[in-house]
Amino acid sequence: MHIRILAIGNKMPSWVQQGYEEYAKRFPPSCTLELVEIPAEKRTKQSDINRITQREGEKILSAIKPNNRVIALDVNGKSWSTTQLAQHLAAWHHEGRNIDLLIGGPDGLANACLEKAEMKWSLSPLTLPHPLVRILLAEQLYRALTIMQGHPYHR
Repeated sequence: MHIRILAIGNKMPSWVQQGYEEYAKRFPPSCTLELVEIPAEKRTKQSDINRITQREGEKILSAIKPNNRVIALDVNGKSWSTTQLAQHLAAWHHEGRNIDLLIGGPDGLANACLEKAEMKWSLSPLTLPHPLVRILLAEQLYRALTIMQGHPYHR
């Protein structure tokens, strides 16, 4: 299974890249993790935020691979425990489909992205910084994989 994180924003601080890579490199060959960074639209005080979010959504939608399961990270999505995430991963792995996880920009995901998603997942009811979400997501996916493998990382 191949999991891709499609995230708005590039040029992250080095600590974000290092944190993400620390977990991504731990993934086994049978389940790889890839980060696809999509440049954010420029924002000014006079920007039309709805239009910017729509353009970012179009970029995300064009990056989604056909036949991939699409999951949008959204504060209004379902919350899962790590064990529940492991159960989802096991089912998805069994289906043989790859996964595209969508992370919006500072103003969230476009409605078109939310409509495209088969599922909406909330990492937390808190508003999290988007760079931190990449690290948190990579760690939780890795943790769920270790549960599936019976590895002692999750204790």
